[in-house]
Amino acid sequence: MISRMSVPEDGTSIATEAAASELDLAALARALWLKRNWIIVPALVVAVASFAVVNLITPRYKSEARVLIESRETPYSRAESERNVDRDRTLLDQEAVQSQVQLALSRDLARKIVRELKLSERPEFNPTIGGSVFGRILALVGLMRNPTRMSIEERVLERYYERLTVYSIDRSRVIVVEFQSEDPDLAARVSNAVVDGYLVLQQQSKQEAMRQASQWLAGEIEQLRARVAEAEGKVEAFRGSSNLYLGPNNSPLSAQQLGELNSQLVLARSQRADAEAKAQLIRELLRSGRPIEASEIVNSELIRRLNEQRVTLKAQLAEQSSTLLPLHPRIKELKAQIADLESQTRSEAEKLVRSLENDARIGGARVEQVSAALDQLKRQASTLGEQDVQLRALEREAKAQRDLLESYLARYRDATARESPDAVTADARVISRAVPSAIPYFPKKLPIVLLATLVALLFSMVFIAIGELMQGEVYRRAAVTVEDAMPAEIEPRAPAAWIGASSEEAERPVSAEDPAEVRQRRIAALVEEVRGLGHGIVAVGGMETLDQSASVAIALARELAAEGKRVLLLDLDAECAPSRALVPDPHAPGLGDLLFGVASFTEVIQRDPGSRAHVIAVGRGVRSTTGLLTAQRLSIVLGALSQTYDYVVLLTGKLAELAGAERLARFARAAVLVADDDSAGAGPAASDALAARGFAHVMVVAVGPELPPAPEDRAAA
Repeated sequence: MISRMSVPEDGTSIATEAAASELDLAALARALWLKRNWIIVPALVVAVASFAVVNLITPRYKSEARVLIESRETPYSRAESERNVDRDRTLLDQEAVQSQVQLALSRDLARKIVRELKLSERPEFNPTIGGSVFGRILALVGLMRNPTRMSIEERVLERYYERLTVYSIDRSRVIVVEFQSEDPDLAARVSNAVVDGYLVLQQQSKQEAMRQASQWLAGEIEQLRARVAEAEGKVEAFRGSSNLYLGPNNSPLSAQQLGELNSQLVLARSQRADAEAKAQLIRELLRSGRPIEASEIVNSELIRRLNEQRVTLKAQLAEQSSTLLPLHPRIKELKAQIADLESQTRSEAEKLVRSLENDARIGGARVEQVSAALDQLKRQASTLGEQDVQLRALEREAKAQRDLLESYLARYRDATARESPDAVTADARVISRAVPSAIPYFPKKLPIVLLATLVALLFSMVFIAIGELMQGEVYRRAAVTVEDAMPAEIEPRAPAAWIGASSEEAERPVSAEDPAEVRQRRIAALVEEVRGLGHGIVAVGGMETLDQSASVAIALARELAAEGKRVLLLDLDAECAPSRALVPDPHAPGLGDLLFGVASFTEVIQRDPGSRAHVIAVGRGVRSTTGLLTAQRLSIVLGALSQTYDYVVLLTGKLAELAGAERLARFARAAVLVADDDSAGAGPAASDALAARGFAHVMVVAVGPELPPAPEDRAAA
């Protein structure tokens, strides 16, 4: 029997017993295996029952048809105002596609399909025709709706919608129409009927929209015609009353008159200026005595004849002057004739100047007359400005009404032309029609049977596991006795529990039991106790016999490693160094080298030749255990080892007398004191000392006095 001792500070004596429990998964698995018949038999029963049920269920067949939502309008089928607009034929959002799904689920369409395919005459859709007895019983007990309380249409539509599924494929504009029925041909016909009816509904919707638009446009056109006639009549009446008539090119008459008078004024002014300039030029030529070479004089017929005669006389004068003297009568005659001709030319030029001056005066009078008429017309036009503004306003109103009437007439022609069924196309097309299926869609026999069997297996295992947990047979338990220090007036007693000879063993002869068997039994009890405490660091030390404490520590480490735990044996006993017998090289680096940074973890960890446990020896150059316990890196090393291994067994020598044991108490989960059977009386004192130094759990292990050391025996084994 093993005792764990914890001494309180108040000195009271309390004896309690607790049960530390932990779930044993191996025990739970063994319990499930022992009761495997209670798991397999119900699963087989459920498998057979589910197989029978799925074979009794009437199979259903499913067919599907697919429709692509897209605009099928062409430039020739659109309205005239939209024929030149380039549209995306697939421009539809997800909301529009979902709306089309709801259109395919329309109840009006469902009623039409029910009537055309006579679904009310089939027992599948009308439960009152050849209904099953089982269904009637369920309806009577309230587990199923009573079909007799609904009308025939409601019953058929309910079954129709139970078997109809319409949905859109993600990231596409494709609508899938699925229908299930006991008859595969009927499933295909209903799916195709839904698709065809959906397309017809779209066409009828467009035709109805065109019909309503044409009716509305017809009424608006009649009203617009009356308003256009009234507006145009107001324009003509106002134009007649205000004398704002239109001339050629639809321009106001007053504006045309202003333009003509302005042109006449410009022409008269130019003519007057031209005549004055010409008269002044000719008069300057006459005054200066220079030859008159103006175009008006040169182009005169009389002056041209006079110039010709003068040229002839000058030629004769030049001819006669070569033979006659200047005073000759013939020469004088010729000169007199030439002078007379020049006088006549000047006279004609003066007449032309007077004629041009008269023309200039006439032009001036014309300018004054036209200016006066233009001023009068301007004054008259200014008085008509306000009336002209009103007239333009009336004309704009009449034009707006006329344009609106023309646009309505064009739309009315388009709407009436698209009222026929052939002129309107649905915004969808069938890309896959439904065909009868040869494979039932429901029930899936094999998946249903497998699922039911697996569920039965799972429920059976859970039910048995819950029963085992409630019985508590799958927990590991350890009896714990805590004995504290006694008060001063009560005589102290020895530890109530320790591994050693019981009363029955004390009466036996020594030779009645093999010491090896005794040691093995007590080590097994110690292992069970350490396992109950959980993973961590366990410090093992002796009270008197150091070789026996080392033997117990090594046996404890090997037994824990045999269970598959990760175990490390750490030697802190620098005086005896029992780990040297376990490592191949006695001069190998150890804990001292690790603490002082001479070696790494990989170099100091050795393998125990007698088990799967690891060993760290004391190390080279270590003379005292106190030097190891005071090393600064000891806390880091112990923390790292406790995180890496499940159990760390510390060889400490005489633990009760060890200086610096308080530092080990911060890391150790328990302390194990190894004593002889004869030294049981010293166990409570030693355990009290260790508890006072900070060890939470202290265990006393008693070994027989004749038990030989075990390391060599275990290694040989």
